[in-house]
Amino acid sequence: MGFVKQSRDGHRSLKVLAGINFKTDGFMMRRRTFLKTSVATATLAAAGRLPAFDSHTQQPTLGKAEHCVMIWLGGGMAQIDTFDPKGLGDAKAQKAGSYYQAIETAVPGVQVCEHLKETARMMDQVTALRTVHHDVVDEHAAATNRMHTGRPITGTVQYPSLGSMVAHERGAANEGVPAYMVIGYPNLTRGPGFLGQSAGFVYLTDVKSGPAGLARPTEIDASRQARRKNLLNSVRTAGKERFGNDQLFSEYDGAIGESLRLASPDFMKVFDLAKENDTLRNKYGEGLGQRLLLTRRLFESGVRFVEVSHNMNFRNGTGWDTHNDGQLNQHLLIQELDVALTTLMRDLESKKMLNKTLIVINSEFGRPAQFDSGGGRGHHSKCFSMVLAGGGLNHRGAYGTSDELAMKPVDKPVSVPDAFATILAGLQIDPTKNLYDGDRPVPITDQGQAIDALF
Repeated sequence: MGFVKQSRDGHRSLKVLAGINFKTDGFMMRRRTFLKTSVATATLAAAGRLPAFDSHTQQPTLGKAEHCVMIWLGGGMAQIDTFDPKGLGDAKAQKAGSYYQAIETAVPGVQVCEHLKETARMMDQVTALRTVHHDVVDEHAAATNRMHTGRPITGTVQYPSLGSMVAHERGAANEGVPAYMVIGYPNLTRGPGFLGQSAGFVYLTDVKSGPAGLARPTEIDASRQARRKNLLNSVRTAGKERFGNDQLFSEYDGAIGESLRLASPDFMKVFDLAKENDTLRNKYGEGLGQRLLLTRRLFESGVRFVEVSHNMNFRNGTGWDTHNDGQLNQHLLIQELDVALTTLMRDLESKKMLNKTLIVINSEFGRPAQFDSGGGRGHHSKCFSMVLAGGGLNHRGAYGTSDELAMKPVDKPVSVPDAFATILAGLQIDPTKNLYDGDRPVPITDQGQAIDALF
């Protein structure tokens, strides 16, 4: 049996309910209804819009990753200057093209820019999705939301972020740690949306001090802390008696309980990077590298999903938003990413964690091949790169082909929902399932289909 549902963006989508026994389920399907449904199903299947299922199990193919780190390159990574290089351009002459030379990689026929030399050696464990696209180009906030939730902004539904989806579906791998953490600045886009605060994140901006508010101030001794906790417990108990049926109070009280658990010495010692070997710490490099080293420690403690912001220190003056002069020192960002990413991969591999850890490099959009009047690049969302590494996927260096200027998909276009479905499937989450906004079912992706070739 099937039914057609009108979606918010005006597209009609068919949801097929398989395996129904028309007699034992207590109804008979009318012949006309059956024919209409069959025709609609065949039409969508021919257009490639139905989810792909394994013919033997009738279930989506899932991966084996247990953890995920999403490295967020805020501002818009230039695909043509990183993971999808083309012929050389010239900023001064306003000739469109790559800013850097391309180099060969471990995968024959796949090139990356010259500043990704360490990554080039490991591209057999990496896949650059070179044909990701969406329709938000001028607004960083809206595009950031799209690449965190996988959906356009609506006026009625606050959709959850990818990290919150994973936290909701998988939870933490161990007790006493959060499922989802952000190393960067908090905002609504990274939040749980209609899933509620139980799927929210714990954040920090300083890897040395850990999450704000969890570490006990040095002037507060253990006995004073205990008295404060007893007083807080009295207030919480009174609140439960007065507001026991209030959902907002329940979420607030749950957040307090979670913060008390996370403030334990066992969890806080994860943030002591001095426990790591000096040689390894130095290999990771500063800034992004130290955040990724901490991420590995968080995974070992049982955290499921970590989002790590790269350009918190704006090494090139503009971060990845390389308008005008930001282009001149873009290589500093690329080199830092190269070193930190490959050190994390080798570190995880040495601990037999790489196949269980999916690494995602994400950005709100890409950049055009053309240069602006200041020698930098504008925004471009019609074709850009998202990168996947590790996670036990069937990597191939690159997936999809863009045109000669990395501006348009030529084959294998990857929608944002498709990319999200691939990540979720890699983390053993069914990308065809529903979440629930109250009692209203909401598909976990916006009709996304996982990329079968990676599984």
